[in-house]
Amino acid sequence: QVQILEYGGSWVQAGGDLRLSCSVSRRPINLYSVAWFRQAPGKEREFVAGISWRETTHYADSVKGRFTISRDTGRHTVFLQMKNLKPEETALYTCAADVRDLDYGVDYQYWGRGTQVTVSS
Repeated sequence: QVQILEYGGSWVQAGGDLRLSCSVSRRPINLYSVAWFRQAPGKEREFVAGISWRETTHYADSVKGRFTISRDTGRHTVFLQMKNLKPEETALYTCAADVRDLDYGVDYQYWGRGTQVTVSS
């Protein structure tokens, strides 16, 4: 069984920063492609950022320049550093993983339960 664990969601004021983390079991995390998605109440889930085996990255246009996805292979973790958060970015943020070499997609093989990010005005 592949298990995904997410951590770091919290309450933050508009303009604040948060860092989310994601770990994937049964395989070193640098051998998975990993992505972050988010889903706000009443809206469809959307892709936020992804990183592939080869360390290529892809970002949603709305977060470019503010969010950074990176690996910490020594700690078996992928991070999503989020800066200057906006109230409309309040959502459940979910980590996903795939053994294929991807930096963008919608059909990732494995999904975590998500971590809540709430951004207040």
